[in-house]
Amino acid sequence: MEEIKITNEWDKVFPLSKNINHKKVTFKNHFGITLVADMYEPKEYNGKLPALAVCGPYGAVKEQSSGLYAEEMAKRGFLTIAFDPSFTGESGGNPRYMTSFDFNVEDFQASVDYLISLDNVDSEKIGIIGICGWGGIALQTACIDTRIKATICITMYDMSRIAGNGYNDSQDSEEARYKQRVSLNNQRNQDYKTKEYALAGGVIDPLPDDVADFIKDYHAYYKTSRGYHNRSLNSNGGWAIQTNTSMMNVRLFHYSNEIRNAVMIIHGDKAHSYYMGKDAYDNMIKDSNYTSNKEFVVIPGATHTDLYDQKDIIPFDKIENFIRKNI
Repeated sequence: MEEIKITNEWDKVFPLSKNINHKKVTFKNHFGITLVADMYEPKEYNGKLPALAVCGPYGAVKEQSSGLYAEEMAKRGFLTIAFDPSFTGESGGNPRYMTSFDFNVEDFQASVDYLISLDNVDSEKIGIIGICGWGGIALQTACIDTRIKATICITMYDMSRIAGNGYNDSQDSEEARYKQRVSLNNQRNQDYKTKEYALAGGVIDPLPDDVADFIKDYHAYYKTSRGYHNRSLNSNGGWAIQTNTSMMNVRLFHYSNEIRNAVMIIHGDKAHSYYMGKDAYDNMIKDSNYTSNKEFVVIPGATHTDLYDQKDIIPFDKIENFIRKNI
């Protein structure tokens, strides 16, 4: 029996809204792992509510960006949950700080299972929101789960592309991938000897003078009072190094052009990850019979992390209208 430790006091990086009720909830995924989520519910409503599950960014916890999105959408009349993925945050799963696309997609599907089970939720009005790497996982889940009527991908990463090709496909070669495989397998040998999974390290701190601008943006969120959280992998020790092993050989979104339900991808045009969102959208609508409910929204001047928490930049009105139209 796995031990789940839940923090009941408010420890988010954003304030609690007086217009919503909040509580911690738990549910299991199909792998038997207990997931811990924050539920946000409007204080006043009539009838059954449309519901949203929110997760991300990759390596963050529900007390950060996903919780902010979940609370904001609850203020707009949705019942929402922001959950910690398997092996991270307050959720269960061992060894810690591992990730796998199978588990990631299952976590989103398990959140849908849970929402549909609630008496005050309209089971025909379910959506998901994924941020950063979980924007990619949200899109992958939409390829599989027909219960999800609307999917929102925020400042999304294609983690499979990054793992296999590097940023901007700069390491898209057999030789580069071979060197990475050798390094990962050497790490397996070392981890087996020490009986511990070495961590890759979170966001670099302190910052070198010549670091890329997007690393500075990550630092400004994860390493300052704006977004730091003691359970966040990105704010602290990061993922296990070995977690990249299987991700190199997987490619997401293969059947994305068969998604019949609604999908909106939102990206800032100054984000280093913009090309991933644009390519994912183009591939989704290519040769597709279901383009009328697909939308790519560009936020002029926005960087990758601006869409984590800058509420004057995040297009919440557009997100709400798109979801309500399509569920």
